[in-house]
Amino acid sequence: SKNIWSEAKFIKSPNCDERPSLENISLLVIHNISLPPDVFGGDDIIHFFTNKLDCDKHPFYKEIEGVKVSSHLLIRRDGHCIQFVPFHLRAWHAGESTFCGKAECNDFSIGVELEGSDDTPYTEEQYVQLINVTKDLMKAYPMISNKNIKGHSDISPQRKTDPGPSFDWEKYLEGIKA
Repeated sequence: SKNIWSEAKFIKSPNCDERPSLENISLLVIHNISLPPDVFGGDDIIHFFTNKLDCDKHPFYKEIEGVKVSSHLLIRRDGHCIQFVPFHLRAWHAGESTFCGKAECNDFSIGVELEGSDDTPYTEEQYVQLINVTKDLMKAYPMISNKNIKGHSDISPQRKTDPGPSFDWEKYLEGIKA
């Protein structure tokens, strides 16, 4: 189905709900996440997005205990993709956010998380997959254009810094044109 990306493994997150309208899916938001911070690999991101994170495992996890979030897709360091929320549903990724004067970006956006951190270069495999999924999403949702692809930091500038200075916007945007 067009609601699940063909390249992704699907692991359902309970952290989603209906969108107010399916007609207005018009924004792609790129994030990064690593749990614990700056540590890659393991299943803690999966556990976090499915409300199964063991918060005694790491001191940082006490800060996010009880937080309910999700994204549509996670792209791991090796390029493997996991989808947590079907595209037609609202994932809880953007938080307090504004784009072009419209608040509540979760209502009209698709969220993609890259396993990474602001200061660690992303992998070639991640760019390849991000470019692939972006092209597919732009076909499925024609309102997502180049100017409607933003980092989390663009829509929540006071709160968020991701995908950070290590994200190569030029490489990515060139890739989706190709």
